[in-house]
Amino acid sequence: MTTTIDYTAGGPLTDLSAVGRGAFDDLPEDAVEICRLTHRLVIQPHDAGRLELPPGRFGENQIRPAADLVNRLLDLDPSPLTTPRPPERRVVGTCRHFAVLTCALLRHRGIAARARCGFATYFQPGLGLDHWVIEFSVDGTSWVRADPEAMGLTVLSNPEALVPGQFLTGGEAWSEFRAGNIDPAKFGVWGTENFGPAEIRGNAIRDLAALNRVETLPWDEWGRMEASYQGHTGADYDTLIDTIATTCASDDPEDVATLYQSEDLEVPPALTI
Repeated sequence: MTTTIDYTAGGPLTDLSAVGRGAFDDLPEDAVEICRLTHRLVIQPHDAGRLELPPGRFGENQIRPAADLVNRLLDLDPSPLTTPRPPERRVVGTCRHFAVLTCALLRHRGIAARARCGFATYFQPGLGLDHWVIEFSVDGTSWVRADPEAMGLTVLSNPEALVPGQFLTGGEAWSEFRAGNIDPAKFGVWGTENFGPAEIRGNAIRDLAALNRVETLPWDEWGRMEASYQGHTGADYDTLIDTIATTCASDDPEDVATLYQSEDLEVPPALTI
């Protein structure tokens, strides 16, 4: 039986069916316009740090399900999500939250969408920084890669349609590293010492999960990921990441789903709530 992945339907972390319908009043039909909503709904922790928010608010960046993100937004402001929120009434989250909330809204509208985990090259010259974006398809045959968070910034002139090289998925970055085209020491998490091949491996695995509609937090680890970050994996694990990179690049739903279900790669249930 041929496996398909329905990117127009919510997954474990993007299902919004339990959220009151009033939250989505006047939700645009256009994919790009839905993407533009998110930068008025989510605020990065470093930006939220400039506000006088209660300390407990910063725990919002631990929220996984998009439905919980929406419900938190409605707690802060009961207006539909199309109503711009001032910074203090936006949910505190990372680039992953921008991407996953956008993905959930697109799927809620019936537009095929998926989050992608990898590295952006447009925040700091010469660096590939840990980042999440989304892809959407309106024709069912091709994907447009976009950065909803950047739609509220000035780092890109056209964030609604990224061009090749502006963002590399974890698998794409791994393939470029293995081909000797990038320096892995320049790929990692901004503001930390976490750069190198292990960061690329981790995002390749997270991207495979996202292609299977399981969009984890950026710091979630499972399988042999912890061992990889500690430098305790070897050639066999790198060969597995090669397979992940090739499979994700092929974009064959059956291969993507089959590989994800193998040992070390499927997200454990505890990380889907």
